[in-house]
This record gives sequence, structure tokens and C-alpha cells, in this order.
Amino acid sequence: MGQIDWIILIGTLVSIVLYGTYKARGSKNVTDYLKGGSDSRWWTIGLSVMATQASAITFLSTPGQAFHDGMGFVQFYFGLPIAMVVICLVFIPIYHRLNVFTAYEYLETRFDLKTRTLTAILFLIQRGLAAGITIFAPAIILSAVLGWNLIHLNIIIGVLVIIYTVSGGTKAVSVTQKQQMAVIFAGMFLAFLMILNYLPLDITFTKALEIAGASGKMDILDFSFDFDNRYTFWSGIIGGSFLALSYFGTDQSQVQRYLSGRSVKEMQRGLIFNGILKVPMQFFILLIGVMVFVFYQFNSSPLHFNPSAVKEVMASEYASEYQMLENQKTTLDAELKKKQLTYARAEASMEKEALLEEIITLNNTETSLRTQSKALIKKANPTTETNDKDYVFIHFILNNLPRGLIGLLLAVILSAAMSSTASELNALGSTTAMDLYKRNIHGRSPNHYLKASKWFTLLWGGIAIGVACVANLFDNLIQLVNIIGSIFYGNVLGIFLLAFFIKFVRSRSVFIAAIITQLVIIYFWWIDLMPYLWLNLVGCAIVMGLAILIEFLIPAKGKEK
Repeated sequence: MGQIDWIILIGTLVSIVLYGTYKARGSKNVTDYLKGGSDSRWWTIGLSVMATQASAITFLSTPGQAFHDGMGFVQFYFGLPIAMVVICLVFIPIYHRLNVFTAYEYLETRFDLKTRTLTAILFLIQRGLAAGITIFAPAIILSAVLGWNLIHLNIIIGVLVIIYTVSGGTKAVSVTQKQQMAVIFAGMFLAFLMILNYLPLDITFTKALEIAGASGKMDILDFSFDFDNRYTFWSGIIGGSFLALSYFGTDQSQVQRYLSGRSVKEMQRGLIFNGILKVPMQFFILLIGVMVFVFYQFNSSPLHFNPSAVKEVMASEYASEYQMLENQKTTLDAELKKKQLTYARAEASMEKEALLEEIITLNNTETSLRTQSKALIKKANPTTETNDKDYVFIHFILNNLPRGLIGLLLAVILSAAMSSTASELNALGSTTAMDLYKRNIHGRSPNHYLKASKWFTLLWGGIAIGVACVANLFDNLIQLVNIIGSIFYGNVLGIFLLAFFIKFVRSRSVFIAAIITQLVIIYFWWIDLMPYLWLNLVGCAIVMGLAILIEFLIPAKGKEK
């Protein structure tokens, strides 16, 4: 990194923190602090909702996912627009009518305090873990690639977020997320243009797509019912819909974003805006990963993208074997570039078909070399994570982009980490203050609860930093966050759907069913019974079915709700 990169990186991050702190200074009461004064417009809500979901993991992991596996991951988001419509028609009007601070307040109105408390605690567990991973994800990757101290990075990212989130609450989060999304969109668009510019002169965008398609990277839709495949059209439409319903409809980190709206229509427009823009945005980010794959069809790529893992194996007794694989990879890269150029210039279909078969064979050989390299890394250190998807895009940024743009892309990654972490801390603090503290500690002044909200936000910031400091890299980070959500979200969504639509079910039945369901879903995940997206549907179905069954089997007593 050059001096200009440091200036852009530090200047961007510091200006966002100062701007958020300045714009949201002086919250006078809990309503201002937790609901941002309830005056947000639809575009602020839409961008804030999008920024909350689009963490640094999105911009680090998603291109790497596409580099290795192609565009199929976009199916994960197919259910999101459906969920947005349902939330706009059902959830938002109820939340607005009851004037709630958190989504879980409604559950006490419909059921009782223990159901509200249980659901809030489930949220705090999963979102507290996710907040730590949101900080940890960019920190571990940047530390591995740039050599920065991991613990220091965790603390720096966490403290920057804590400064404006604690001081300004929901308004600070919302106003900074607009700036962060502007940085993110600008950085990713410039990165995309630079990748295309780096391709050989006669490789147009259309030919680049053709090259990617020839290697199976443009296979978007999979209509199979194969449970061994995590991402299919059906898992996206069904499992993805239930995940999005839970996340956007019952997760306080998202609910708090649109509860700040000035009216029901502003909230609804904000969510519809997110539903319309989110899938194309994810498609574009995946497409960047595919273009990185095309770029490396004409340029040498590392045998393994995680430099710390390579360093370990090169310091071990397996160094010579790994070096042999690297030499084979270098020879393969030269041959692949030659074949791809010939394929791109070929006109006759017979010639293209023959070349395509050779290219597929070469890419399969490359995959085999990468698999062998991972085996050697594992032999050198059995505890090392060999999945390097999260390192693909950052490697491309640091080794190929010009000075200045590197700083901007690093600012994109850290801005995304800050935006999603800020929403999570804001929601964790408000849920703890309103659903647990205020509900059980009565009779205090409004100023007392305002201070309590700030202290709880600070406490969760410290916990998130702590989780980040002890976390371990797991397969693919974007999958890890969604797995954690899927373990809890289906159960929580089922509780809300029972509250909304199944009026004869009472609190005791729901409470018992929710506890049983959570244990069952954790067990299903532990034995890897099904792809994690389906856990959302299964969890929702189990808690609803169990609650209805218990209601019929155990007669209600007294005036239970």
C-alpha cells in the first residue's frame, strides 16, 4: 500500500465516524436514540436496510464464492423480494400501530412476558455471535494478506463503530450508512471496470462472459431437488424466503432500521426499494468474482490464495512437494492463457468445441492441483483452514489494482464491516434495554433508560470485539453468518407467524414449542441433516406444528393469553 492508499483509507473511515457523531449528537430521549426521531425517509431506510445486510463478508466472500463456484449463489436471494412484500403487508402495519421500540414487544401483547423474553434472548445470542463475526471477517483476511495484527484490527474496527453508535444511536447508524453505501457502490463499480480493462484487448465483455460460461461459471439456475447442493432455485425461493422473512421481519437489527421511518408508507417504500435492488446488487458482486476468474484465465494466479497458509506449508517438510505443485501450476497457467486466447478468436464451431474440451480439461487439472495443495497445507498444520475463497478478491485488489483504488477498496471492506456492525450493536443495545432491562426494572426516569441504552450498546460492542478476538475462520464466512441465522431464525419466525395468524394458540404452548424446536434445529444442524437454508423452513414448521398440537393436547388454564 502506498501513501495515497493510506490517506484515502484513513480519511474515508474517520470522516464517516465524525459525520455520524456530528449529525446524531444530542439525543434527548429514548425515542430519539432508539428510533432516530422516527423521521427517516424511504431512501434512507432502503439504504440502511441494505447496508445492514451487506457486511464486509459480502464484499470479501461473495466474489470468491463466484470465482470457485460460479453465479449459482445468487439463487440464495431469490426469496428476498417475496419476503419484502409480506413484511410490508403484515409486519409493518402491526409494528407501527403498536408503536413498538422492538419487534419482541408485540409478543408480550399477544402472548406474555416469558415468550417475549425468550425470543429476545434467542435474538441476542445469534446476533451477538454474528456481530463478532462481522468484525472478525475483514480483520482476519486483512491481517493475513497485509500482515497487520489481528487483535489490533478487531479492536480498531470495533472501537470506530462504538464511537458513533453509542453516541448517536439509530440516527447515527442510518446517516452513516448512506455515506458507506456510496463508498461501497463507487468502489465496486470501479473495481469491475478495472478488471475489464485488464483483460486482453480482443477480449470484450461478451467474450469474457462466454469464457466464463464455457467453464460453468454462468450457470445461474439449478432446479434440482438435490439436498447435497446448498444453492438451488427451490432452496432460494422457499428456504431463502423464510430466512428473509425472519431476518427482515423479526431481527431487531433490521426492524430498527425501518421503525425509524416517518410513516407506514415510508417504511414500506424503503423495504420495497431494498427488495428491488438487492438481487441485482448481489448479482453484480458475484459477476465481479466471475470476471476475476476470467482475468486469471489470462494471468497467473496463486495455487492457494491465503498467504499465511502458504507460509506455513513452505516452512514445513512438505515445502518441496508444494513447490512442485506451484511449478505445475505455472506451466498450466501459460497453456490455459494460450488456449483461452485461441478460443476467444476462433470462429468455426467445430474448432471452438475442440478447444472448449481442452480448456475444461485444463481447468479440471487446476482444480486438482488446488485440492492437492490444500491436502499438503492440512498435513503441515491440521488446524489450518484450507478454504481460501475469502482471500480471492482481496488478493486481486492488492496485487493488480492501481494506487489509490486499493485504499478505496479497503475502505469499502471496512465501511461495510462498520455499517453492519453498527446496526447489530444498535439492535443488541435496544433489545437488552427495552425487552430485558426496562421491562423488569420499573419506575426510572426517561434519562435513566437513555443512559442504560447507551451502556448496553457499549457492553455489546465489547462483547462483539471479544467474540472477534477468539473466532476461527470457518469454511466460507458469508455462509457462516447465514448458518448462524438459519439455526435461530426459523423458530423465531414461527413464533411471530403464530402470533399474527393462529389466534387460538396461547402463550404456554408457544413457549414450550419454541424451546423444543430450538433444541431440535441445533441437533439437525449438528448432524448435518439438510442444507442450512432449509433449517429456516423446518424450524418454522416445527414450532408452529408443535404449538398447535400442545394447544389441543394440554387444555389452557385460567386467563392465559
